[in-house]
Amino acid sequence: MRRKSKFFFILFIILHIAGFLTSVRAIMDVRTSQGAVAWAISLNTFPSVSLPAYWILGNSKFSGYVTARRTEVVEAKPIMRQLLDDFIKYGLKEEENTSRALLIQRLAKMPFTKGNAAKLLIDGEETFDAIFRGIESAKKYVLVQYYILRDDELGIKLQDALIKKAKEGVTCLVIYDEVGSRLSKNYLRAFEDAGIRIHAFNTRQGRGNRFQINFRNHRKIVVADGELAYVGGLNVGNEYLGLDPSMSPWRDTYVELRGPVVQAVQLSFAEDWYWASKEAIPELNWSPKQVAGGTVTALSLPSGPADEFETAALFFLDMINAAKRRFWVASPYFVPDEQIVSALQNAALKGVDVRVIIPRNPDNILVGLSAYSYLPELEKAGVKVYKYNEGFMHQKVMLVDDDTSAVGTANFDNRSFRLNFEITMIMCDKDFAKKTEKMLQDDLSRCTQVSATEYTQANFLFRLAVNVSRLMAPVQ
Repeated sequence: MRRKSKFFFILFIILHIAGFLTSVRAIMDVRTSQGAVAWAISLNTFPSVSLPAYWILGNSKFSGYVTARRTEVVEAKPIMRQLLDDFIKYGLKEEENTSRALLIQRLAKMPFTKGNAAKLLIDGEETFDAIFRGIESAKKYVLVQYYILRDDELGIKLQDALIKKAKEGVTCLVIYDEVGSRLSKNYLRAFEDAGIRIHAFNTRQGRGNRFQINFRNHRKIVVADGELAYVGGLNVGNEYLGLDPSMSPWRDTYVELRGPVVQAVQLSFAEDWYWASKEAIPELNWSPKQVAGGTVTALSLPSGPADEFETAALFFLDMINAAKRRFWVASPYFVPDEQIVSALQNAALKGVDVRVIIPRNPDNILVGLSAYSYLPELEKAGVKVYKYNEGFMHQKVMLVDDDTSAVGTANFDNRSFRLNFEITMIMCDKDFAKKTEKMLQDDLSRCTQVSATEYTQANFLFRLAVNVSRLMAPVQ
């Protein structure tokens, strides 16, 4: 009995020493002060629970990918340099010299390009019809990247389309996220048997990353021949076609792009391909071309935990601050940090029409409850929050004033700001903005504006659940 007591006493001391040492690391490394305080308290108070949680969820900088990027840059730099030269040579670089444009371009390490065509694709049927047409049109290669890739009916349809192209001699490369996707051996083998190279993004590879599941590659990209790109919120699974009764109808948005911005999209894919496959950057079409009649100025903004700066957070923050007349955003996950909340308040107090659209029936209960906690501080400043009533809204769309739209994969939450690999397409064009406005107005007609009283006048247990969820949902 004494030996057992002694053992537990020694274990108790070791755990608390380890918790203390790990809390020092958390204070030094965690990006937000709230996250640092939360980890420091929990690691020193409940080390037996918080130690494994920290080593699985605590890192906010993906060091393994940073190291790989240094190696990959040796190959990517000539491509980037040639692209920049070609943008200038062929008159494709848009001279956007506003402070907003300069920030975005520095974050993207790519300029805005002109001569692009952009088309909104609304919901699953329209999106996947367009994607399958794009794949069918490919003569040289198809690049496919998804966070969630399922081997259900839609996943098999995508696989069949790629196998058909592979038999025609078209190179097909596929990346999927190992956390988001659960694929059977038979499904993977069918790709490999057809000569299609498919790799998990695999954030756990490399020293120190074995237990790290906090990082996700959340990008959804399809590129055909370097001439056509698709980016947006839809993954590959039956539910994204509205076939899951509990989440139907599914509301989502993609954008179809043609023109020089496509090369920037595939550069993001190439960088992820290097990490996932450990293969050299594939031979792709790096010759940007203006689309006949293309009027859209566009930029591709990849973001992620390997970036030097918090790219997604800085982008959203700048868009809010830059808005003069309107800032509308639709996102399924609304868990902003303090600086984003302050920016939304500041914009509304200046007279900007600030609207936030979120789903009434979220697929994540913590995130859904967390959203209520922001209502009093936002409503007080004049920010309007709307809940989408029909099915589940999953789109990630932004509209700034009358000329700037964004469609991509980044949600309006701390995970997308800091932990996920995301990609956002920014389009500067009044006609495209009008179409985005009409789409969002249609969404708003299916919404109900939410009052802060739904939170402030709720019972104590509900308000407690809301505040606990706000603490837990951001992860960091």
